[in-house]
Amino acid sequence: MRTQVAIIGAGPCGLVLGALLAQSGIDALIIERKSGAYVLGRIRAGVLEQGTVGILESLGLDGRLKAEGLSHKGFALGFANRSLRIDLADLTGGKQVTVYGQTEVTHDLMDARAAAGLETLYEADGVELHEFASSKPYVTCKHNGMALRIDCDFIAGCDGFHGVARASVPKVALQEFERVYPFGWLGVLVDVPPCDPELIYASHERGFALCSMRSLTRSRYYLQCRADEDLSAWPDARFYDELRRRLDPQAAAHVVAGPSLEKSVAPLRSYVAEPLRFGRLFLAGDAAHIVPPTGAKGLNLAVGDAYYLARALHEYYREGSDSGINHYSARALDRIWKAERFSWWMTSLLHRFDHYTPFETRMQAAEFGYLEQSRAARIVLAENYVGLPL
Repeated sequence: MRTQVAIIGAGPCGLVLGALLAQSGIDALIIERKSGAYVLGRIRAGVLEQGTVGILESLGLDGRLKAEGLSHKGFALGFANRSLRIDLADLTGGKQVTVYGQTEVTHDLMDARAAAGLETLYEADGVELHEFASSKPYVTCKHNGMALRIDCDFIAGCDGFHGVARASVPKVALQEFERVYPFGWLGVLVDVPPCDPELIYASHERGFALCSMRSLTRSRYYLQCRADEDLSAWPDARFYDELRRRLDPQAAAHVVAGPSLEKSVAPLRSYVAEPLRFGRLFLAGDAAHIVPPTGAKGLNLAVGDAYYLARALHEYYREGSDSGINHYSARALDRIWKAERFSWWMTSLLHRFDHYTPFETRMQAAEFGYLEQSRAARIVLAENYVGLPL
């Protein structure tokens, strides 16, 4: 087979990249080791930055998003039973975020790709990347029992943290930065109305809690827990009791319990790989970086990477310029590190760390107090939360 760009991974990053390339008339084949149903079954993020929404709008993929997405102009921060609303619209000149689940974004992208007749190879086994340091890279895999070789000009590694793309890079060419946090998030998805019209991030002496949502009838709740937490020790009743303890009394009173549709523990880590280009191979999305979910940046960073890479490839094919591909890594990493900083800061402010001394605990309280008193501090928080410019 022959294509201009071989995209490894059919998550949101790969799908957005494929859609942007198709918009520019650039041929791209997506290769995914899992089934489409498996990809759609992943329960992931649900807060879209304004820039992400703008990219989906430019692709004509905002129909369901506008009909079903929830526009949020603020969110609440809780600390020691004090609550502070962060008025995003007021602090950023009218900007906001949109609550629309990653599963729905993926669904829209898949449907649009299929409707356009663009090819995706699902359930591709044994994917391997070859000769990407040369001008003639190619990908091999097995699909429907047939051995395939896909010759291409470029390979985009959008296959996640555990994917083959980054693993194919020689270790000596890669620099990795990582912080693994000593806790996880115990999350439940439940078909009940949210306890508040906006998200609530709560810090409590018992640990962090997040009240989020996917719609007006579907809630997503999280509790800070041990990284190795045993799910069987957390029946629904215990989860809701603990959630209410960590919220301020008004929010706790509005928590509606219901049977969990999904329950899982997610580990938290900060991770960045540098650089993001290796000859004709580019890394993007979770293959390049991971952020703790506290700042709602993971999906948005992936879409930003796809935007930068698509623009670079457009310059290469349509304008005959290497400038975009030469600067992709530096351009993407500049935004990635700013998002990493914000997610690390939110995580450090709101979670309980067993190793914290009384001094560090007081620093958390002082940080929250400063946010309460300083509009300038809230502006910095709000600007990062709605998303830095692409």
